[in-house]
Amino acid sequence: MEYNKQLYNSINKIASKYEELNAKLQSANISFSEEKEIKIQLKGYHQVVSEFEKFKHLINEGLETEKMLSNQNASLDIEFVELAKKELDEIKSKIPSMEIELKKMLLPADPNKDKDVIIEMRPAAGGDESAIFVTNLFDTYKRYCDSQKWTISVTELVANNFGYNYISFIVKGKNVYSKMKFESGVHRVQRVPFTESKGRVHTSTITVSVLPKLDEIDYKINPNDLRIDVYRASGAGGQHVNRTESAVRITHLPTGIVASCQEGKSQIQNRETAMAMLKSKIWFHLSQQQKQDQDKMRKSQVGTGERSEKIRTYNYPQNRITDHRINLTLNKLDMIMQSGDLSEIHSQLLANEQTEQIKKLNF
Repeated sequence: MEYNKQLYNSINKIASKYEELNAKLQSANISFSEEKEIKIQLKGYHQVVSEFEKFKHLINEGLETEKMLSNQNASLDIEFVELAKKELDEIKSKIPSMEIELKKMLLPADPNKDKDVIIEMRPAAGGDESAIFVTNLFDTYKRYCDSQKWTISVTELVANNFGYNYISFIVKGKNVYSKMKFESGVHRVQRVPFTESKGRVHTSTITVSVLPKLDEIDYKINPNDLRIDVYRASGAGGQHVNRTESAVRITHLPTGIVASCQEGKSQIQNRETAMAMLKSKIWFHLSQQQKQDQDKMRKSQVGTGERSEKIRTYNYPQNRITDHRINLTLNKLDMIMQSGDLSEIHSQLLANEQTEQIKKLNF
């Protein structure tokens, strides 16, 4: 019977380790810190070991049935033999899907999976039409966040007469980064602008940056490397906005990275938000540098990962949205933009990401 023996043996070792840890946990000679560490390890192993037990039982059942059929003699009832063959076929059909699930459980966990995110959106090519689409897509994101029971806090907004020249906001909630990370990249829109008198379709682009919001322990910044400027906030807000220097801009001098916030009610609040954004931007900058160095050392199956080209196209005349990373096309652009339902796109992107990661496992 065919099954992935290397995968089986690898997880069997994990199961043995799981049993050893359980036995050690029962010992009276372990300290509190050791007990705490063992429980953490057991929790990490539990799901894969539990699923492996089902897989192991299935394999054993299949091997026993196969052995019985190979040693069959005239005394075995024909009807019984046919039933055994049918059961063996059912077992064989279950093995591939169970192996895929086990491989998924062995994938390294994304350390940023449960983090909140900082999102920045900017017009790119297309002038006013590009700024309008920043506004449109931001509205879609708001609806999507509402449906996921996430909260949005705008940190900075620069508007023009048509839309947004820049907007940054923080999204908080469960599994935010694991879904919204797929929005990072160049978004292309094809439609007839309201300023177009001849009805011609124009192509515009905007950029979306999605960064994990880091905890205090994730990255330490030397205060001597910072330049902090305060200024008067612009936009709505009444006399308070015009008369007080509540907006804050922080520049990280070694990298030139800048983060600013003007939407808070006080300079202190804006400073805290800007600092959180700055840490995430620096982390992203350093991680991208590291990734580039790694990519130079090996040929990646999926290219460099630096996506300077479009990741998604929004074609209004054809009511079509296409995600180019997975060649997914949905002919319901109007429904997605109005409802904010990006779930179908994100679920397929996640499935593709897991498939690519599984390919890199040595099983």
